[in-house]
Amino acid sequence: MTVSIRPEVPTRLIERHSTIADFVRLLDSWGFNAGETRISVWTILVVIVIVTGLILAARMANRFVVRALTRMTRLGTAQSSLVEKLASIAIWAVAFFVGIDLLGVNLTALTVFSGAFGLAIGFGLQKTFGNLIAGIILLMDRSIKPGDVIAVGDGNGGTFGQVKKIGIRAVSVTTRDQKEYLIPNENLMVNQVENWSYSSKNVRIQVPVGISYGSDIELAESLMLQAAREAKRILNKPAPVVWLAGFGDNSVDFIIQCWINDPEDGLGNVRSDVLKRLWHLFAENGIGLPFPQRDINLQDSAAFRALLDAMKARKS
Repeated sequence: MTVSIRPEVPTRLIERHSTIADFVRLLDSWGFNAGETRISVWTILVVIVIVTGLILAARMANRFVVRALTRMTRLGTAQSSLVEKLASIAIWAVAFFVGIDLLGVNLTALTVFSGAFGLAIGFGLQKTFGNLIAGIILLMDRSIKPGDVIAVGDGNGGTFGQVKKIGIRAVSVTTRDQKEYLIPNENLMVNQVENWSYSSKNVRIQVPVGISYGSDIELAESLMLQAAREAKRILNKPAPVVWLAGFGDNSVDFIIQCWINDPEDGLGNVRSDVLKRLWHLFAENGIGLPFPQRDINLQDSAAFRALLDAMKARKS
């Protein structure tokens, strides 16, 4: 006699499975059919869970790529940004097609609308794709890269700022007064851009100085060079030089030419440092500063002589 022993399924597991199945059937019953597609509360929840999971997975993958790139010291800033942007596009493309596959969307059903969809992409997202391609080109040719100092424009005239990030749509440029400009990538491709640190970060600064007539110009010139050399941010090579610019109405005009290699820290503070040092040096060495002077010539006439005689008569 053969005795077979069948393991019994726990009652709780059967009840739990039955409860979950009943709950799913209940959610699926709240809906309607659109052709061959069933739209219900259950299908909506499934779509939300899949889309949310793919978005979170794509973001985590992007963060992993960013952390991996920060550890790769061989890559420059522009190369890291380019790899990060291309990896982000690939990750989101994979997430999109995986979502299509998980949701069971039949792409052949969209062939009827492919023409209209292509036109919508061509006209509606033309600028977006143009800025995307322009950003990739900027990173590839390295004409503008994060950390560069470029000249930008605002309502009050030209100013300069440092490139913080080259994004998918725009380049982020931060000025010295902490104003952040978002310049479309296409604008930097088609317009003229003044890059202060493209091939070299050395930037020349001109500091105009005037002294009064009668001052020792050789001594004044040596004091200007001393003030420039003692300034903190001014480079020793190339060395500062002083040029005699001309003879003005009230002053002898000079220009101090000096160089810095950190333009992102500003230019006005360098001029201020040089002029403050020069103020004390001029005061210690008797170099006069100019002030407006005017000569008044009075015409020799009978009326003027009569006025002088009247003034003399009153004094007497």
